Amino acid sequence: MLPLATDWATISSLATAGGTLVLAVATFASVRSANRSARISELALQEQRRPVLAPSRLEDPMQKIMFFEGNWVRAEGGRGVAELVEGRVYLALSLRNVGSGIGVCQGWAVRGGRSALRTAPMHTPEDQFRPQTRDLYIPGGDIGMWQGAIRSPDDPAHADLVEAVENREPITIELLYSDQVGGQRTISRFGLVAVGDDQWLASLNRHWYLDGPGPRDEEAAIARAREILREQGLAEEEIDAQLAR
Repeated sequence: MLPLATDWATISSLATAGGTLVLAVATFASVRSANRSARISELALQEQRRPVLAPSRLEDPMQKIMFFEGNWVRAEGGRGVAELVEGRVYLALSLRNVGSGIGVCQGWAVRGGRSALRTAPMHTPEDQFRPQTRDLYIPGGDIGMWQGAIRSPDDPAHADLVEAVENREPITIELLYSDQVGGQRTISRFGLVAVGDDQWLASLNRHWYLDGPGPRDEEAAIARAREILREQGLAEEEIDAQLAR
């Protein structure tokens, strides 16, 4: 009976292949872990630069704002301005950046009336925003302001705004802004509601992130809002029915 011969070449090849496989698995795990760490670091950096605009606090100091014609307005904390002067509509908001990054206003849209889910479930299309002619920067964790004006009677928004200011009706303002390098574009919807004889209280309704997912799923948020509206409608119908008895 012949003794079995040891095929050292085959054993060596198998050992080399096994070592290569182990090295490939370790490399894949290392690269995957590095990519995950890089994504986490990138998200952390973005959050450090993300601005989030909201109305300022009621106790924040008043801000004096000048327009091109030399007209001055005063926006107190938590409030805005809506003035009609010689046919020109002057608008302003006292803002606070509750995010950590510098906010840069890029554009704005305005209309008379309160924007609700029934009438405006989404923001104004980006191509319909008016470019901001003045550089407006709002530092992170601090107050700032926004200003805009409708001067021409031929402007599509002029008639509605004049009527809203004269009748002290709500006004909707949407601001398009970004971080200091033009990224993380966000649209925030603000409202102005008349209080007293000469003041406008500022409120915030919605945020939309244009360059990435937001903190809430948009479709789920709209579906929930519609569900609330249906419940509200049914409740109103029940109340009307009880009153009719």
